[in-house]
Amino acid sequence: MIQSIDYFVIAAPLVLALAAGLVLLLDAFLPATGAVRTSLGLVSLAGVLAALAFVVAQGMSGPRSTFCVPDSLATPGPPMCSFVADHFTVVFAALTLAAGAVVILLSMTELAGGGIPVGEWYFLLLCTLVGAVALPASRDLIMLVVALELVSLPVFALTALRRYDGRSSEAAVKLFLVSVVSTAVMLFGVSLLYGVAGTVYLNRLAAVLSGQAPAPGAPGALPMVVTVGVVLVIAGFAFKVAAVPFHSWAADVYQGAPIPVAALLSVISKAAGFAGLILVLVAALRSQAETWGPLIAILSALTMTAGNLLAMRQRSAVRLLAWSSVAQSGYILAPLAMGSAAGLGGGSATPVSASMAYLVIYAAMNLGAFAVVMLVSRAGSRNELDDYRGLAFRTPAAGLALAFCLICLAGLPPGLAGLFAKVVVFREIVDGGLGWLAVVMAVNTVIGLYYYVAWTARLFTPAPAAAVHRAGRAYPATWAAVGAAVVVAVVFSAAPQVVLSLTTLPG
Repeated sequence: MIQSIDYFVIAAPLVLALAAGLVLLLDAFLPATGAVRTSLGLVSLAGVLAALAFVVAQGMSGPRSTFCVPDSLATPGPPMCSFVADHFTVVFAALTLAAGAVVILLSMTELAGGGIPVGEWYFLLLCTLVGAVALPASRDLIMLVVALELVSLPVFALTALRRYDGRSSEAAVKLFLVSVVSTAVMLFGVSLLYGVAGTVYLNRLAAVLSGQAPAPGAPGALPMVVTVGVVLVIAGFAFKVAAVPFHSWAADVYQGAPIPVAALLSVISKAAGFAGLILVLVAALRSQAETWGPLIAILSALTMTAGNLLAMRQRSAVRLLAWSSVAQSGYILAPLAMGSAAGLGGGSATPVSASMAYLVIYAAMNLGAFAVVMLVSRAGSRNELDDYRGLAFRTPAAGLALAFCLICLAGLPPGLAGLFAKVVVFREIVDGGLGWLAVVMAVNTVIGLYYYVAWTARLFTPAPAAAVHRAGRAYPATWAAVGAAVVVAVVFSAAPQVVLSLTTLPG
């Protein structure tokens, strides 16, 4: 049997993989000069933009799939395919690649000093993007786990590539240990689900668990085993998105890692984790919503509360953004707590669309903040909040850009993007009858105002002349990242319907 492959469907990860190989080859045969370092960054950026062009083309062509079980071997029911490019896939892939382009721009500044091997950096970064693009298209458990690990494994090395830096090495070890534990927990849960259903395909798994297809095991043992499997899978993904109680690694890893890697973890890795979580819960375990719905609601409430409370105590800019990122994970989780109200390609897809809309808006705001932090970090290694005093007077463009991104994250005018994102999520959980979760979210939104506004106020507070540098103009790639992120955040603030229309899934 020869299985046909639709190369258009897998074009985006294929282009990224080819670009990764090309970067590694160029690095091996070209001299290590500043021009070559810049060229490798431009090659990587070109590969990401080419992959993004294919993703846009897929969005315009409609749903397609490949790596499917042939009709002669398939059992009665929906087609079983491992790779599907539908609207859900396109949104997450486009978000990942757009964020990847910004991370590459930040990397060009990070690598300018020559202390980090450039070829290996871009190779690992592109490999991470391959996994992040393939993950939302995965429709079987094996490919889902492999794609998730392809997102995670290169990040360990990226974190540790800053040689002779004890903080980076410590961060890499912590991230490695956390990821290994989360993967083991998730694989145990996945193995239980496979043992019950006898299939790795998500739609077939959903049919077995809903009673529409026979289970190969003893029916009496089904509920308890499935419940344990669901809990373990959620725990595994909770590690990936830094949800409470699996969040303690976030601040140390973000602070120890190079800033482009911290930005990658806060957006790309988080988006991949949420894509996998949504696929497993909604596409495969929707019939078990009574089990995982309340669990997701509790995780959401705890995550947003812990993230905001811990962010209030931070004096380091990167650590504050790390705990803020944990709190944002709680907001993104909230609509998924609707359980059976969430759907993909069947039933109501509004809760999933709300989570996706929040994630897209959050990505633009957070990347803009990290880009400005990258500029300030070039002046010194501390990068504490007090270093930002008077930034709006010394480097007005950077100060105003950071202020706008922070105001957006707080959900205050004129940064209306964050407000619209919170309103969308708040409306969904209120309509879904989770009033207590809406109250928790409202309280946490007020808590979040404190540290966002306090940081913003520092930008306009006079400070000693030596506090912040003026050399931001020497980093054109980072300025390009700042400009791109802020422009997108402004567009989302002025026309939120752009995000809402793009993230609306078919019912």
